[in-house]
Amino acid sequence: MFFIMQAIGELVNNKIIIQRPKDVGRFYNKSHLGKTKSGDKLELDLLEGVFLLGEGKLKLFHNKKEIDFQSLLKIAAQNISNFEIKYLIFRDLKKRGNAVRLLEENDEFDFVINKKNDDKPFFVSTFYERNSIQINEIKDLIKHAIARKGDLWFGVVDEEGDITYYDVSKIDITGETKEYKFSKTHGLLLENRVVIFDKKNAEKLFDKEFFGKPFGEGIQLSMVEALYLMEKDVIDLEKADENKKISLNEFKDLIKKSQPDIDMILMVFKDLKKRGLIVKTGFKFGAHFRAYTKKPEETHAEYLVHAASKNFKTVWAEISRAVRLAHSVNKEIIFAYVEKEKIEYIKFGRLRP
Repeated sequence: MFFIMQAIGELVNNKIIIQRPKDVGRFYNKSHLGKTKSGDKLELDLLEGVFLLGEGKLKLFHNKKEIDFQSLLKIAAQNISNFEIKYLIFRDLKKRGNAVRLLEENDEFDFVINKKNDDKPFFVSTFYERNSIQINEIKDLIKHAIARKGDLWFGVVDEEGDITYYDVSKIDITGETKEYKFSKTHGLLLENRVVIFDKKNAEKLFDKEFFGKPFGEGIQLSMVEALYLMEKDVIDLEKADENKKISLNEFKDLIKKSQPDIDMILMVFKDLKKRGLIVKTGFKFGAHFRAYTKKPEETHAEYLVHAASKNFKTVWAEISRAVRLAHSVNKEIIFAYVEKEKIEYIKFGRLRP
């Protein structure tokens, strides 16, 4: 029969005091729990106490009366914000062998993990699957983690108590494609795409920077590709039903009727191109773009990039869907955070802590 040695603790002012030296050593040195206090005592917080009581490793008393798991859980729930979520994640991280510590209520994060042979801490923010989150909140949490010389993890608890972890970080994505100097050519605007019939120039656009998709002997361009090339003064454009040129501003106004955020989308497209990436639509993957670091015949698209303004807000089900889909097709999901004229790229990846 397996026997679990129980420590003895006393609940004092919502802290749990451990006094027996062998219990102090076992919890502090081996399990990385609690804080040492004067008199060779160990102080546990309520979350640690609930965990140890639930694991059968602690007998707890208050004024000589034993406190059971349910009673301590109620006390903890009254004193720790979002206790349910924090407890489930704390328990899971401890069972995985992590040295995890609950941070103060006014801290930017919920937990910190310190791993052996790793100087940098891992800061953990916790969420329930029904919570929403804003992109600027994510950006700020990354900033705080970097300032404290650590990495950022998110732990998300679903309705059944299962937990998904994400590694969240800024990423500086770059590619190898050099900008080519194209000859001026002519495009014909259909309803939702632009067609270039000039075979020679179409081939150059497709071969050098993978613009467009074959269309007869020419290529068809997406609206953002055509807008980009118009800004570069590579193409003139005319409408199929009017037989006259249209200006860049007229073209952009036409696009805005069906895509009001085209200015932000174009800004991200231009920045990715400047970084040496080949950029194509990411519609089939639920993102704005897919991005290649090399020519498509040399590699698959490594990134799915979704443009997001500072007011972008989503729920965790959408994040989960995006990360899982990207992982299933061997890509990484990147959010391009756009604020004024600045773009920051934020990567989400699944992890097992």
